[in-house]
Amino acid sequence: MRARDERAVARAPVNGGATAPEAVPALYGLLRRLTRPLLRSLFQFRVLGLEQVPGSGPFIVAANHANYLDAVVLGAALPRWIAFLVTPWVYRATPLHPSFHRHVGSIPINLERPDPGAIRRALRVLEGGGVVGIFPEGPFGLNGRLIEGQPGVALLALRSGVPVIPAAIGGTYEALLDRRFYIPRWTPLQVRFGAPLTFHRPGSRPLTQRLREEVTRRIMGEIARLLAADGDAPGPPGPRR
Repeated sequence: MRARDERAVARAPVNGGATAPEAVPALYGLLRRLTRPLLRSLFQFRVLGLEQVPGSGPFIVAANHANYLDAVVLGAALPRWIAFLVTPWVYRATPLHPSFHRHVGSIPINLERPDPGAIRRALRVLEGGGVVGIFPEGPFGLNGRLIEGQPGVALLALRSGVPVIPAAIGGTYEALLDRRFYIPRWTPLQVRFGAPLTFHRPGSRPLTQRLREEVTRRIMGEIARLLAADGDAPGPPGPRR
């Protein structure tokens, strides 16, 4: 996609059709400008299906997860700011990480117990017309294979009513396999976006566990289908171990 086309995708309509640039954290915008050309020149980075991503308005992007590179390539692929939900051990990986995540707009979420505060923050981003990024598997998958998703993505989708964009990330597992110091080896990297999935809010009915699991399975099934289209993950997601 040309640069002018990417800028158009990153603009949201206001005041009856006028457009204004989307607010992007300064550090996030800087990193995106730096990583995009590096990924294209060093890793043959490709983005497929971007035409299926809404050009404006709120949505959730849900992708498979192999390692830290996933957030890097997903952020480079989508020409809008993504508020990523991150686990505590990622948020606090080093003494510098909390400050970094605050400056790029990440949202820490605890997967060991319900975290209504993180859900509220994510919902506020969506209510403001933004994009929330989530890796439904939670921690990294096993051996580069897709595993069952956790129901947090379904809870966000059902409570917000916004579309979910499934995304398949390819090459990141191979890039860091057995690498010292987390420096990626050369390997082609790719992101493939799927068609938006919309889940209707059940009104006053409770968000039952069965409903959340059904929505999660559908989202993970779409991610698996996109991965299989690239020959990376045939079949449905495997069980969590």
